[in-house]
Amino acid sequence: QVQLVESGGGLVQAGGSLRLSCAASGRTFSTYAIGWFREAQGKEREFVAAINWSGGTTAYADSVKGRFAISGDNEKNTVYLQMNNLKPEDTAIYYCAVRRIALGSPRRGPREYDYWGQGTQVTVSS
Repeated sequence: QVQLVESGGGLVQAGGSLRLSCAASGRTFSTYAIGWFREAQGKEREFVAAINWSGGTTAYADSVKGRFAISGDNEKNTVYLQMNNLKPEDTAIYYCAVRRIALGSPRRGPREYDYWGQGTQVTVSS
């Protein structure tokens, strides 16, 4: 089992930045893929970014490419999502998730991930 806890969400003005953290316990990330997803009110959960822990391959949604960056700290067993130049349309609950098998490019489908955190709210005001 893997337990995930997200933090770092909050209220920020458009153009601002936030850094989300996803701390894992139970097992290490060593062979996993870790993804960030978001769910805006009334919309389906969508892919934001992901990283294969072994090798560091990353993937981003087109809507966040160039503004968001995913990274990890092996010693802290924590994955980060640095979000810059935030826009009101980035407002959502952000979730991190773990996929136990990380092969090839990081997966983008929520159903392909095995463990989920509780989410952290990000609100961007205009």
